[in-house]
Amino acid sequence: MPWQLKDKPIALLRQAMHPYYWMAFLGYIFILYFTVRSDFYQLMALFALLFGLYALIYRKVNTFASYQVAILWAIAFRVALLFTMPNLSDDLFRFYWDGLIMVHGISPFTYLPQEVIEQALKIPGLTANLYESLNSPSYFTIYPPVNQFLFWLGAKIAGPDNIWTAMLVMKSGLLAFEVGSIYLIHQLVQRFQLPFKLTLLYALNPLVIVELVGNLHFEAAMIFFSLLAVYCLSSTTLTKDFTTSSISNKNFITSAIAMALAVCSKLLPLIFLPFLIKRLGWLKGFLYGLIVALVSLMLFLPLFSPTIAINLFSSIELYFQKFEFNASIYYIVRWIGFQIKGWNVIGLVSKWFVLGTFSSILLLALFERNLSIKHWLQSMLFALFLYLSLATIVHPWYITTLVAFSVFTNYRFPILWSALILLSYYTYRTTAYEENLYLVAVEYLLVFAFLLYELALVKKSARSKKPTI
Repeated sequence: MPWQLKDKPIALLRQAMHPYYWMAFLGYIFILYFTVRSDFYQLMALFALLFGLYALIYRKVNTFASYQVAILWAIAFRVALLFTMPNLSDDLFRFYWDGLIMVHGISPFTYLPQEVIEQALKIPGLTANLYESLNSPSYFTIYPPVNQFLFWLGAKIAGPDNIWTAMLVMKSGLLAFEVGSIYLIHQLVQRFQLPFKLTLLYALNPLVIVELVGNLHFEAAMIFFSLLAVYCLSSTTLTKDFTTSSISNKNFITSAIAMALAVCSKLLPLIFLPFLIKRLGWLKGFLYGLIVALVSLMLFLPLFSPTIAINLFSSIELYFQKFEFNASIYYIVRWIGFQIKGWNVIGLVSKWFVLGTFSSILLLALFERNLSIKHWLQSMLFALFLYLSLATIVHPWYITTLVAFSVFTNYRFPILWSALILLSYYTYRTTAYEENLYLVAVEYLLVFAFLLYELALVKKSARSKKPTI
């Protein structure tokens, strides 16, 4: 089924005028333009409205004409959020700071923000006011090259003391990634012979729309490049069970380059690579990983400084060992630690959690039986879910990648999680940033319970050989 619009304009216009879309449009405007992060109840009411409309619109779409209109509205919602400063995150200030440093030929991995201020380095735009807006001035940046390029581009075009224009440039880049992701999901859904409307599970998801373009989070780039890597491998000759019967050198190399760009958007896609070894074979799997490593190295070279590796990984280590937010299994272990040790055991257990995450992912890859390209997306889904289950920090926008991958599977727990994780914004009601652990418990109990239900449902369906989508 072609991507192009092919229904009559009047029919499309009639579909487009449905009040559900206009109500959703106003909901997004109110969230991003007229709601502050501390107004928890207004935020939850608006998100509840948007998720309700999300469900209603999804059920309403039953023809290709209505699907076309829904896709256009999904893009329109994102465009509408381009012009407002992010209101649920303050990461923009660090993005702009890094961009201004690079405009003046300095790697953002060279100096801590506090060193710039303390040493009075003369870099236009890096003012005390901007410094005071940073959420982690005593840590080196953790953002990889793809992100840094957009930071640099925004700062280059905007110049110093013009953060709004820099934001608009960055958001425009993320909008392009989002449109690309929607297109790739549409193409992959067709290629895997799934219902076309499944694309809307991602395209219209309120968390995805608000957090990625609206609040400027670079999961948008990671999702796009990860999907592109899958798309390139699936552009080969597929058998009836979606395994590859041949892989052209062009598609193989393009997929590896796309995966490198995903890694250079956020380092997390490294956990997807083990699942390619059995699919491609040891030799091709090694070559794929080698291309990913070499391209990633090339992308990091423009940011090179003598201490880049030390500074980057020191910040990542501190990130895992110092910060806590909306965790699940870790909070249980932390409570046990307080009962036994009498103090917070994050520094002790975080290393074991990282080891447990990667060991579990390697075991999943080792015992994986379904080696189709389609099933790779399911493996990526559960690899990322394992990582988030053992993480000490789970921000709402982290779930958007799960939503994207879930489209191609029988699992819908990421959709439920995308709604429930918004309860974590309760933490920002006051500047004390105190979490409500009862809300955290509700979030994870419902998510894990629904996952167990879906696992049982899929297992039952596999026995009866009946589709569950």
